[in-house]
Amino acid sequence: MAHVKTYGEAAPSAKGIIHLGATSCFVDCNSELMIMYDGLKILLRKLVNVMDKLKKFALSYKDVPTLGFTHLQPAQLTTVGKRATLWLQDLMLDYENLQNLLKSFRLRGVKGTTGTQASFLDLFDGDAKKVKELEKRVVKKLGYERVYGVTGQTYTRKFDYNVLCVLSQIAQSAYKFSNDIRILQNMKEVEEPFEKSQIGSSAMAYKRNPMRSERMGSLCRFMVSLPMNSAITASTQWFERTLDDSANRRIVNAQAFLTVDAILNIYLNVSENLVVYDKVIAKHVNAELPFMATENIIMECVKAGGDRQELHEKIRQLSMEAGNNVKREGKDNNLLELIEKENLFKPVHGKLNEIVDARKFVGRAPEQTVEFIKNEIDPILEAHKSDLGEQGSVNV
Repeated sequence: MAHVKTYGEAAPSAKGIIHLGATSCFVDCNSELMIMYDGLKILLRKLVNVMDKLKKFALSYKDVPTLGFTHLQPAQLTTVGKRATLWLQDLMLDYENLQNLLKSFRLRGVKGTTGTQASFLDLFDGDAKKVKELEKRVVKKLGYERVYGVTGQTYTRKFDYNVLCVLSQIAQSAYKFSNDIRILQNMKEVEEPFEKSQIGSSAMAYKRNPMRSERMGSLCRFMVSLPMNSAITASTQWFERTLDDSANRRIVNAQAFLTVDAILNIYLNVSENLVVYDKVIAKHVNAELPFMATENIIMECVKAGGDRQELHEKIRQLSMEAGNNVKREGKDNNLLELIEKENLFKPVHGKLNEIVDARKFVGRAPEQTVEFIKNEIDPILEAHKSDLGEQGSVNV
């Protein structure tokens, strides 16, 4: 009513008919939907920019072998670039969900106090065609095409839940990325950007804490918790509407958009400035690769006439000895040295460096990286090429 009164004072000739037949939700619901639509477009632009940064990173490091991890234990090798495609694919799925949300977007339209359009039917002396034409013209003038076929006093709050679920999924993707980077930084393999004069710890001057990734994770955790709030709101709308959602929605919807905006700003900053330490990665690969190469060594010896079972048992014993050397003695993995001294493995003596070549253990990781980006990422980036070039800043 404050707006109606103020508008009437500013436009006296319209004062007598302002808000005639309408309800506050005619204004609020339609405007909130329009604000959310604009917000989703902003987040979409930032999302594709993050995808562009990760694409460049993935292609730059598609051939660099690195330890794969399952259960956070060293597993078969992958490449640094291939791992980045996992982050990229998560964002691609988020992009698709965002696009689906925008494509199915509707305004509340002109529905009246309980959604029956009774007041407008009265204004047009019972002419239903004019009521429908009014809604059509209003929605078109606002720049949209679709409206909800039926509403109560408000548009269905399930839409808010759908929006927050998509925003939560973006946060989930960013959270996984931030956690991976934090672990890699602990391993000294990959680091987030670190300013020249940045202080890593107030107590321990030597530290380089991953504060950007930690901040991203902190915001992501908050965002992931928000859809439950909207789910409760959607499920407790009594009949045509209830007002206990009003203050709640004004907080949670705004927080969700601001939070994901901040997350993507940090994601942009980190993804375009990642630092890769190739030699540390190679050192970690070389420490585990002898164990991973045992099957290849056995196969080469069998080809030369060896007994597979005998070879398997011997290499198992040598692997236990090398493992003990690493874990109990704190020394380097000496499995290859032990194999070189064992006559049973004479067919591979002098060939171990060739057999234990990390590039032979990454499978199709480099090709998968190129194919995935060409087939699934490039079409998205091409469709948004005018939006690319955005940089991230840490200001939250």
